[in-house]
Amino acid sequence: MSTTDTAGTSDTAQTGGGWWADNSRVLLKLALPLILTNFAHVALTTVDIVMLGRLGALEIAAAGLAIALFNQLRTTGTGMVTGVSNLVAEAQAQGDRQRVGALLFAGFFWATVCGVVFCAALWLVGPLLVLLGQDPAVVDKAGEFLMVLAPGMLPCLWFQNLRHFTTGLRRPGPLLAVTLASVGAAIGLNHVLIHGRFGLPAFGFTGVAIATVTVFLLSFLAFIAVILRDSALRPCLTSPEARRWNGDAVRSVWRLGLPISGTYASEAGFFSVLTLVVGTLGVDALAAQTVLNQIVYIVFMISAGLSHAASVHISEAGGRSDYVTARRMGLLGTAWGVIATLVIAVVYLVIPDPIVSLFISAEHAGNADIVALTVTGLLIAALMQVFDAVQNIGNGILRGIGDTAGPFRISLVGYWLIGLPAGYLLGVSADWGVEGVWIGQTIGLAATAAILMATFLRHVGRLHRAASGAPVPDSESS
Repeated sequence: MSTTDTAGTSDTAQTGGGWWADNSRVLLKLALPLILTNFAHVALTTVDIVMLGRLGALEIAAAGLAIALFNQLRTTGTGMVTGVSNLVAEAQAQGDRQRVGALLFAGFFWATVCGVVFCAALWLVGPLLVLLGQDPAVVDKAGEFLMVLAPGMLPCLWFQNLRHFTTGLRRPGPLLAVTLASVGAAIGLNHVLIHGRFGLPAFGFTGVAIATVTVFLLSFLAFIAVILRDSALRPCLTSPEARRWNGDAVRSVWRLGLPISGTYASEAGFFSVLTLVVGTLGVDALAAQTVLNQIVYIVFMISAGLSHAASVHISEAGGRSDYVTARRMGLLGTAWGVIATLVIAVVYLVIPDPIVSLFISAEHAGNADIVALTVTGLLIAALMQVFDAVQNIGNGILRGIGDTAGPFRISLVGYWLIGLPAGYLLGVSADWGVEGVWIGQTIGLAATAAILMATFLRHVGRLHRAASGAPVPDSESS
């Protein structure tokens, strides 16, 4: 962040004049590029879902199951390298260029380890899915998709490492450009490989997986090429330290990334397990879940950008021991997340059918029931996504004050001890079907959001009292 931005945050915190407007500009200046990049990234899987929605219920259900599992492990691996941005920013501020290169190598090391392990897991997961009650026909079809998609985990995680590396150096511009280009490539490749063009055979269903893996690889190579053309970034990539083992850097990325990875895995796992629960309710339910998940995932990108931006500003305020501003920035980021999701909720309520029709065609034989079910889910999602945004931003603002273990523990309570049982009891035991699972999911997200926000306010209050010399109650001293 620029010196002007930092000063502006501090000054408005002290004077109180125009605080909301001034700090909203500061927050959104950082958040908007991140949100745009997130939108471009999620457009890749959105293209896949839209293409699959034209092929039939079995295809979209099977690919939806495969993509859910892939995203579960991709998110976990991304968490492992997320801390690279923080560590690189710290090293850059200290003028330690050698450590910057070492951290890049360390990020690639952990991305590769996660990629290899997760690829193998995706290839072997089929029999377990059948034991968990999934339709064998869906599992067989999903296995075909994963056989092609799984190797894409490696270039996908390598790309994520470069993403966090360039963000840590405050140069995210190449990331947005590469991601936007990859969306166009995904659209073109899907069309060519599904239907067969330019002398290539029509791969149909598996063509979507081939296109996705190809885009992952091309995006990574394009990102490398852009960095090599950037005079500021090229020395970091070509330095000897970027090609050499550094035990301290590898351990640093592991220590910071592990709790973040655990939190990401817990959240993604919650949605993945609920998808498995929905899968026991039939092919139509799973197809509707696939479409609804993708719609919610797109909106989630707004809160993801706000979460990261608020986290950065809170860290900077904490570095000045200005916990009044830290608290206000946390609440401001949360407020913008609620505002954005409420606006989108109105759109859901007004035009649910046109939104769903973008992803799955009601004209296709057998899709009418799926469309009707998804429209009902979209009305539930209007409320669910508000809580989803608050819990996502809650994770970020807690990281901003240095708490990375707390969000993981809270996720275990909110997702697994509240949300998952509620979804199963309402959807399966009470026989409310997929709507009951969605309501239970909403309950879990609401509980998680409430606990995260209460924890943030308690922690930032304790830090403020400690910084001001006020006594800290024994109950908050741990």
